Amino acid sequence: MMENEVYDLLIIGSGPAGMGAAVYAQRAGLKAAVIDRSPVSGGQVQSTYEVDNYLGLPGLGGGELSERFREHADRLGAVFITADVLGIDCGESGQSVYTVHTDQADLGTKAVILATGAVHSTLGVPGESALAGMGVSYCATCDGAFYRRSTVAVVGGGDVAVEDAVFLSGICEKVYLIHRRNQLRAADSLQKKLFSLGNVEVCWNSEVKEIAGTDMVEGVDIYDNQSGRLSRLDVQGVFIAVGIVPETRMFRGLVEMDEQGYILADETCRTSRKGIFAVGDIRKKPMRQIITAVADGANAVHSVQEYLNL
Repeated sequence: MMENEVYDLLIIGSGPAGMGAAVYAQRAGLKAAVIDRSPVSGGQVQSTYEVDNYLGLPGLGGGELSERFREHADRLGAVFITADVLGIDCGESGQSVYTVHTDQADLGTKAVILATGAVHSTLGVPGESALAGMGVSYCATCDGAFYRRSTVAVVGGGDVAVEDAVFLSGICEKVYLIHRRNQLRAADSLQKKLFSLGNVEVCWNSEVKEIAGTDMVEGVDIYDNQSGRLSRLDVQGVFIAVGIVPETRMFRGLVEMDEQGYILADETCRTSRKGIFAVGDIRKKPMRQIITAVADGANAVHSVQEYLNL
């Protein structure tokens, strides 16, 4: 990593979108590098128990899929830099080279692909932060084994929440799925699997008001928003799966975003600033899946090539 060299492209983030961009950048012959704070690539996919909807590789574990992505990029000669990105300097008006500031060095580049992914949303209820890591978890596949033969709760109603409940049902004695509405948002195939399980109970129209416990989780207080009834579930673990928040704070003012912080970019992945592109979970789009993230990476590199040829 040399401060005085200028890259054609720097890719910030090494999840599926960033890895897709890395592969296509190598194939395009671009002088490119991937920057990530972690030396292990994969992003959120690493903590996915089983990926059943990635074309041609059904049933593969998220960790193994991440490894395959990285091996593919390595085989093509992709360059990886382990560093924390601190910000991006656009320089003078009309300047064609951006400076990406990291905790290791300042790097010059003609184009940037933002692929920083997203983090888990929190409930913001009493007991959640105090008991984080002591019964409160945001990753069932990471922490589920600690609750073998225990009773746990999963909070949420989307694909991730249902996947977590299904996964935990094979480990835990009892699983409660707490959802604030009267129907789930998860895919039909996931719902069918969930409803076929005898040790999973869905708490409909229910909202978590507090996670109880002193040193460890001992229960969760839920509010029935139809009857107004407040009750407690005796559980040893609470797995929260209520959405994600895009990791885009450092890019505020650099590119246009919506109110939630998702970067405004179309299928070409072009942002409001020339030479900067957004891919994966940080881009405003209707569907966020591994396959669409990888596609974003390919589309973005195509757009980078067009930009560099202008």
